[in-house]
Amino acid sequence: MSDEIHDALLRRALGFDCEETVDEYGFSEGEEVLVKRKVTKKYVPPDISAAKLLLEERPLGEYSDEELAREKERLLKLLQKEENS
Repeated sequence: MSDEIHDALLRRALGFDCEETVDEYGFSEGEEVLVKRKVTKKYVPPDISAAKLLLEERPLGEYSDEELAREKERLLKLLQKEENS
């Protein structure tokens, strides 16, 4: 898997913040003019399908008990954060 694809998949698996911009245009004297710009920040939650693909890349048997415990805690914290928001 290429590094670029792996990084995008990892970002999707972990969740991320992004900005969405919506521009509204109007016409003034026959010219198109920007009337309003709305920038919204939003959080994209972790995607379980992306996480599953990443885990398939490295079989679970190759993870140490400590790595599995850390990942479990991290995922539980993410779920808790999502439930509270």
